[in-house]
Amino acid sequence: MSRIVPGRATHRYEGELVVFHIGMEINRWWRPDLWLPTFVAMPRMLRELSVEVDSGMLGYAILFGARGPYVVQYWSSIDKLYRYASSPTQEHRPAWTRFNRMARKAPGAVGIWHETFLVERAESVYVSTKPMGLPKATELVPVTKRHDRARDRYAEGRTSAAAPSAAG
Repeated sequence: MSRIVPGRATHRYEGELVVFHIGMEINRWWRPDLWLPTFVAMPRMLRELSVEVDSGMLGYAILFGARGPYVVQYWSSIDKLYRYASSPTQEHRPAWTRFNRMARKAPGAVGIWHETFLVERAESVYVSTKPMGLPKATELVPVTKRHDRARDRYAEGRTSAAAPSAAG
């Protein structure tokens, strides 16, 4: 169990940053035979990506909305995300094939969606929370006086947002 990190913190990360949202809508709750296979596929993919050191996935958070679960993933490269999505030897491609087969047999029973963001700059602040989001996926650092305001953290982008300035 993660402990609460007291005070104000932000994230630090240098390099390409991709935020990927993916989710499913369960349109026929009373038909678990149609949605359960899709539901259980994601944890297998997340496990696979988490143990593969060079997968490119930096971290993730599983969330639950009114229509079903979704996952926010942080990636180090758009190319690594696309490589994983199209690899026939990893979990995603066969799961996608199974989903499409089921969707043809029972149209509208389960919906799938995703959004991909290539992030040029990012700002974050976390006050007395357990590690989550960008700092959990990248590096958690304390907010310094210089970066006390969101505008200042955003101006720095994801590179050294909380690092001490060269002037001291």
